[in-house]
Amino acid sequence: MRKTKIASILLAAASSVAFSAASAANDVTMSNFSYDYFEARVGISPVTYGVGFSTSIHPNAHVRAEIDSEFESDYDATAAIGFHAPVNNWADVYGELGLRTMKQRGLYNHDTEFGVEVNLGIRQWLGPQLEVGGELGHLSIADDDDVFGSVYGRFHATELFSLGAQLRINEAYGDQFMFTTRFKF
Repeated sequence: MRKTKIASILLAAASSVAFSAASAANDVTMSNFSYDYFEARVGISPVTYGVGFSTSIHPNAHVRAEIDSEFESDYDATAAIGFHAPVNNWADVYGELGLRTMKQRGLYNHDTEFGVEVNLGIRQWLGPQLEVGGELGHLSIADDDDVFGSVYGRFHATELFSLGAQLRINEAYGDQFMFTTRFKF
């Protein structure tokens, strides 16, 4: 519990600094990316299906919810609040504090467990339609502390639609490759 409180305090302090720096650096636009989207995804090895949703609640803040499942009486769900701020004209940094719940075969005696997730990531434009990014996070759930991460690439076919590929490392379903489709609203 002490780790959770420390992580919460650090995230609040970091988001305060990021909000101030972003506000001073760029008063017109607060982000290089849209944080308003609906996402559908399919994981490979193991096969999972998932959906996600994110929406901005402030020029530098967003909320996110997502759920993934193998449809075998299991799930991995997250609800998070986060900040985002530009690093330069082509990159954003973001961080999130979330409530995570899981029910997995072979874990937690098949019970539902709740925990806290803290993550920090970066998104970068490589060209007018190509985005890359990565994320590093910490999950504390049921007396287990795990570090997880991901790297991804996303092709923006239009302003409102994009396709992506993501490699998740040490996540709820282990190391997993995912295909994603994102619809901006």
